[in-house]
Amino acid sequence: MDGSTNSLDDVSAGSSAEFPDRLSLMEVRLQAQEDEITLLKSSLADALRKLRLHDQQIPLLKQQLIAVNPGAARVLNQSFSVDGFSKPCRLSTSSLDGLHHPVNSHVSNSTENGEGSRAHSVPSLKAGTSERSTQTDPWTPESVRTPLAASKSLCLEDALPEGVSLMEEALNKLHQETQEEENNEDEREKDRSWRSVVEEPIQPTSIRTLQQQQSKSSEESQGSAPQTPTSSSPAPPKEPSSSPHTGPLSPIMEGEKTLMRRNSEKLSKDTQDKTKQRMPKKAASSTNLLTRSPSLEGRAKDLLASTGTQGSRRGTQGQSIKMFIRGRPITMYVPSNIQNYDELKMDLPSEKLELDWVYGYRGRDCRGNLYMLPSGEAVYFIACVVVLYHVTKQTQRHYRKHTDCVRCLAIHPGKVLIASGQTAGVDKDGKPLQPFVHIWDSTTLVTLQQIGLGTFERGVGSVAFSNADAGAFLCVIDDSNEHMLSVWDWNKNTKVVEVKSTNETVFAVEFNPADTNNIITCGKSHVYFWTLSAGTLTKKQGIFGKYKKPKFIMCFVFSLTGDVLTGDSEGNILTWGKSAADIKTLGKGAKETFQIMKQTRAHEGSVFTLCVLQGGALLSGGGKDRRIIRWSADLAPERECEIPEKFGAVRTIADVDGEELLVGTTRNAILRGTFSDGFVATVQGHVDEMWGLATHPFQNIFLTCGNDKQVCVWNAEEHSLSWCTTLEESGLCADFSPNGAVVSVGLSTGRWLVMDLQTREVVSDLIDGNEQLSVIRYSPDGSFVAVGSHDNFIYIYSVTEGGRRYTRFGKCTGHSSFITHLDWSKDGKYIMSNSGDYEILYWDVAGGCKLLRNRYESKDREWASYTCVLGFHVMGVWLEGSDGTDINALCRSHSERVVAVADDFCKVHLFQYPCPKPKAPSHRYEGHGSHVTNVRFTHSDSHLLSLGGKDTCILQWRVKRSGAADNKDHPNFSLPPSTSTSFSDPGNQREKELG
Repeated sequence: MDGSTNSLDDVSAGSSAEFPDRLSLMEVRLQAQEDEITLLKSSLADALRKLRLHDQQIPLLKQQLIAVNPGAARVLNQSFSVDGFSKPCRLSTSSLDGLHHPVNSHVSNSTENGEGSRAHSVPSLKAGTSERSTQTDPWTPESVRTPLAASKSLCLEDALPEGVSLMEEALNKLHQETQEEENNEDEREKDRSWRSVVEEPIQPTSIRTLQQQQSKSSEESQGSAPQTPTSSSPAPPKEPSSSPHTGPLSPIMEGEKTLMRRNSEKLSKDTQDKTKQRMPKKAASSTNLLTRSPSLEGRAKDLLASTGTQGSRRGTQGQSIKMFIRGRPITMYVPSNIQNYDELKMDLPSEKLELDWVYGYRGRDCRGNLYMLPSGEAVYFIACVVVLYHVTKQTQRHYRKHTDCVRCLAIHPGKVLIASGQTAGVDKDGKPLQPFVHIWDSTTLVTLQQIGLGTFERGVGSVAFSNADAGAFLCVIDDSNEHMLSVWDWNKNTKVVEVKSTNETVFAVEFNPADTNNIITCGKSHVYFWTLSAGTLTKKQGIFGKYKKPKFIMCFVFSLTGDVLTGDSEGNILTWGKSAADIKTLGKGAKETFQIMKQTRAHEGSVFTLCVLQGGALLSGGGKDRRIIRWSADLAPERECEIPEKFGAVRTIADVDGEELLVGTTRNAILRGTFSDGFVATVQGHVDEMWGLATHPFQNIFLTCGNDKQVCVWNAEEHSLSWCTTLEESGLCADFSPNGAVVSVGLSTGRWLVMDLQTREVVSDLIDGNEQLSVIRYSPDGSFVAVGSHDNFIYIYSVTEGGRRYTRFGKCTGHSSFITHLDWSKDGKYIMSNSGDYEILYWDVAGGCKLLRNRYESKDREWASYTCVLGFHVMGVWLEGSDGTDINALCRSHSERVVAVADDFCKVHLFQYPCPKPKAPSHRYEGHGSHVTNVRFTHSDSHLLSLGGKDTCILQWRVKRSGAADNKDHPNFSLPPSTSTSFSDPGNQREKELG
């Protein structure tokens, strides 16, 4: 009994050990299935739209058949009585006695009105692997026809653009595919590389060619009628017999009139009837199969596309381009004014960008990052840019040789050279990039040395120049686990010594100004005194003795007397002085050491920074109390002031002229002022990730908002912050009304606010859903506003009273994932939208927020703005292998000449517009240290604004135009940037062409 109990315990223990692994595996599979289901839903929606399009084409085809041959109307409309019941009449090759002819035979038919005989030829067709002989039935007089009571009605499926009857074949194939998928459901389809396939959509019929041959003298039938295509179709075969899929119609040979019928001699009447009965069941079955196996979505689309070939059509009208993102096909239609897509040339735009201004300062998590130069410039950094800001002239220069975020700065004793270290970062493939230190000239911005490439890990945390030897050496501490300390002869780019520092965080490092061989570091729970001797570094830890050991030593400086002053997290300033070595404790030969000589209570909370003035006075900056205190040389307080709470705590202090100061704060602001006059902000920025960006319709101002709940309005001409307000929630999107009086801001909870630009008051507060809003866009005339939400809906509001009154007009329902981008047409009647599952949909707002099922009809529509990342005109901005999230935003210029792109790899791109071909060239610009979240052109296209995500940086780029760019048309792109504005009904257009 005991043995069985033990065995049961062992089994139970083994099962318990396996349970977490099995549970985690099931969770991973469940998440993968949920992602596939999301893609499946959109795929199924596309299939349903195709079926509706097929149904809509049947009456149009009837009209064309009747227009070509009025005799067809009698056949199509007649019904005959069989056994007392009225049944439709169907003509088939099997029921017309005496009209069976061999394949490829010529049939002559004489009409009663004396027309000459016309030859008919029928090519053999193949469907899948089975051959079908298709025969052409001539139109015969009623006296020659077989009695219709024994026949059936004319089958209209023969002329469908995608044969509806062929859906059965697609479903059979789909069923077979499904069985294979169910046996291998653990397999996942590999991401297909980004590719483009030029396709011509299936046309309803070749009647246009037939009519042209029948009436050669009629010029009214020269143009081909615009037809309603399907979303994906295989390219037309050159030879009918070589086509892998048989379509409803084959091209009509020149000089011959043929009316194609897809009736097969191998398919009997019973087979056709059973097929129709099985179709609804199989359609429902296919839906269930797709639901169970989302990975079949691409194959299902291919099967649906393979059921027909294209009809005859001149030129390139109706072409479509297909691209793939994460294995999902996205079909886009070529505008009518593009005659030959293959011959389009994608060139670099003649416009270029030049960095004009950098908004922001990195004070929230970096120390020792603000210095004054003798030139009157303040040096600081944000993102990948080191900014040299002239305090008096209010101008900026930029050092931009870093490849990722700058983390630290050091000024050479000569006050001209600067050392700046950066973090490691990763490339677009996720591979780590090596950090390094650049030493550069602040006058010429020329890089003199690159130090430590391949040596440092993760990033460079602190740097310092030596002083006693005119700055010949550079000390660097990296961000590795051991915080490696290394000393470099930077002129020779050689490493003198390297040693492990500590596993704790290191905040600062400095050389002793009187002795290069002495180095001090401080950080969490330590202050170390290093000695460089004979190529080795040895350290001694500072002993606190009777004084309370603080958790953090935040900063330190050297006084003019040679003492070391440290500021700690307890709010104290400790004075460390040299004293004779304690021989009893350390033994004979021990050198002098630093010991605490004095403790001064300075601040409530941490002492974040210390700064020694020229006369020996000391400045200290507090964290919690936000105070700046001036101390005498013997640490007696002299003056103090407190900075406003909205700017945060004091991060660092820089002396301008002994009286005026620059103060960097933890909320990314730089203040300028004195103790007597107070401090005002000269540099400001966001403190958390930004997403919302909007530019004014006729002024050089723009608005930003982000996760820090701040809404900021900036003046692009004066490079200043006009005003800022704090919201209750994070702002994620924004847009100015066309009259420029109000601006709408979308929040993270489904609320959106309308704010008056002058009074800064909220004039309207609305809410749609309970999920975050991703886009807000006013119509061109300002009469409507569209709000895109993460609940998959687009909410439409009518706007009155100059943008101060909003009334719900409707809701656009049809997306299967969250809304990402949307744009209005120039006439303000339609919307184009993108969603999180890479779907492109079009909406008729004026017609009641209806979804436009036929996307083909929107190919020539003009758009007031272009911010949708998916569309024919911007297809070329996607790199090969993109996963759908690589591009966060884009914006077309108002001149419709260029398009700016914000990508996920810290880059801003400038492409030619339109940009419809893959691998289009672009100008690429660096500067951001995080994913670029948004881009917008100013109203005159003079500048481009770009937002960094985590780097909290706003970059303002000047758009430089070359001489060739002054003309309105692109020099190397012959097509106009905007397409035709014709929105005539396709049916009416066909009737006009048919005469």
